Amino acid sequence: QVQLVESGGGLVQAGGSVRLSCAASGRTFSTHFMGWFRQAPGKEREFVARISSGGGSPYYSGSVKGRFTISRDNAKNLVYLQMNSLKPEDTAVYYCAAAISYYSGIYQYEYDYWGQGTQVTVSS
Repeated sequence: QVQLVESGGGLVQAGGSVRLSCAASGRTFSTHFMGWFRQAPGKEREFVARISSGGGSPYYSGSVKGRFTISRDNAKNLVYLQMNSLKPEDTAVYYCAAAISYYSGIYQYEYDYWGQGTQVTVSS
């Protein structure tokens, strides 16, 4: 069992930066693949980024590639999402998720555990 708690969200101006953190409980965190998803008002939840259990093979959606960076610290049971050059369209609730394994890591059904989400609002 893995429990996830996101933090770091808030209000930021366009062009600014925010770093989200996701704290995981459980001794098996380092064996789980991790992902970030987001859900904007009135829209479906969408994939943002994912990273392998060892911290390699990061992969991003086209809309955030080059602006966002996913990373993890297995010693601290933390996964991060560094978000730079933020745009108003990045406004959403951001969720971290953990998967025992995945094929692509870009689909919600591949993930076994979810956090409660943290709001990021980007003002223009």
